[in-house]
Amino acid sequence: MSWESFGVTVAAFFTLALYSFLYKDNPFYKLAEHIFAGISAGYYVGLVWHSIIKQQLWTPLFGEKQYLLIIPGIFGILMFTRFINRISWLSRLSLAFVVGSTAGITLIQQLHGMVLPQVRSTFLNVATFSGIVMVVGVISTLIYFYFSKEHKGTLGFIAQIGIWFIMISFGASFGYTVMARVSLLIGRAQFLLTNWLHIIK
Repeated sequence: MSWESFGVTVAAFFTLALYSFLYKDNPFYKLAEHIFAGISAGYYVGLVWHSIIKQQLWTPLFGEKQYLLIIPGIFGILMFTRFINRISWLSRLSLAFVVGSTAGITLIQQLHGMVLPQVRSTFLNVATFSGIVMVVGVISTLIYFYFSKEHKGTLGFIAQIGIWFIMISFGASFGYTVMARVSLLIGRAQFLLTNWLHIIK
């Protein structure tokens, strides 16, 4: 057996082990689950070490003499004080900096990358039927999430329309998710029947 055939056999075993959960929880599923979780954790640790710690901290700090990187390096080390009860409060400094900077950066990115383009696109083709449906859907959905006034009368009617748009959106998203999962299932079935069992040529 070649290494390629061995790799295909191992992949087929883990595929069947994971799908065996459809019958019931069993040792084969747990084995595959633990191996997958362990490999994923090890891979991301290696990825963080090589792509972040070495490339963005260690090499620029000691190789290129960018001494200002000592500050984020200290903040990173302080994150590990969570494991020492006496000084665990120091990790809050790092967490506060990360949360604050991330919130500020993400807010601007979401505003310019999603909110403003979506508002512009909503009113771009308002003269067409699809444009009118888009505007009605956006406004009625926003009114549904307006809780400062009780949904009665005209406001309640518009909010009810918003519920319909929300349900249609959720249904489309769910259908897309199911379709994606079915595509993955078909891909694994093709792998088993073609690459492993050679039933399909």
